[in-house]
Amino acid sequence: MFTGLVETVGVVRSIDRHGEVTNIEIEAPDIAPKLSLNESISVSGACLSVVKAGMTSFTAEMMEETATVTKLGMLKPFDRVNLERALKAGDRLGGHIVLGHVEGIGTVSEISRKTQTCVIRIQADVSILRYVVPKGSIAIDGVSLTVISVTDTDFTVGVIPSTLRLTTLGNLKVKDPVNLETDIIGKYIERFLKASSRGKADEQEELTWERLAEYGWQ
Repeated sequence: MFTGLVETVGVVRSIDRHGEVTNIEIEAPDIAPKLSLNESISVSGACLSVVKAGMTSFTAEMMEETATVTKLGMLKPFDRVNLERALKAGDRLGGHIVLGHVEGIGTVSEISRKTQTCVIRIQADVSILRYVVPKGSIAIDGVSLTVISVTDTDFTVGVIPSTLRLTTLGNLKVKDPVNLETDIIGKYIERFLKASSRGKADEQEELTWERLAEYGWQ
């Protein structure tokens, strides 16, 4: 589990694809010496396993599903990636609960730059947007952000100066792909309500504001 608070930005050294597995070597001297074999690490929002760690770089293993669902399958040498080690028990949860299970890829459609901050508009599939709510949390390339607004086709987030400076979000351009993971709490609520409404977990029922009200949601 992660928080969406990026520790450092790494640089892709090499990508080795062999069969269904891809190994990504990432230069990250700030955290590479602290990593252990089989440790989980968030790479631009996707949870990967460390298979090799050195003093200045580490190698993470990625399965075919991850390469297909996330933008990690598009990575090239010299690309920059956001990195965060897994949360320790007892640590402060400064962002929000991020699992590193990317749900899909969004596309940057607009960047409105202010003097110090910026607002980013991201287009996403309806299957992702259904879990995005104003003032809620979302992980974009592994960065925990607060949603400003949501429409039927996209949503906006605001990015503060330190996040622009310390993550890859400061280098985003229009049409760039981004990894998206919505807040897990909303998905669990939907699942539980569907199961309890009919008493069977495998039966589906549309979740509406009226039904939420029936269960006391204000």
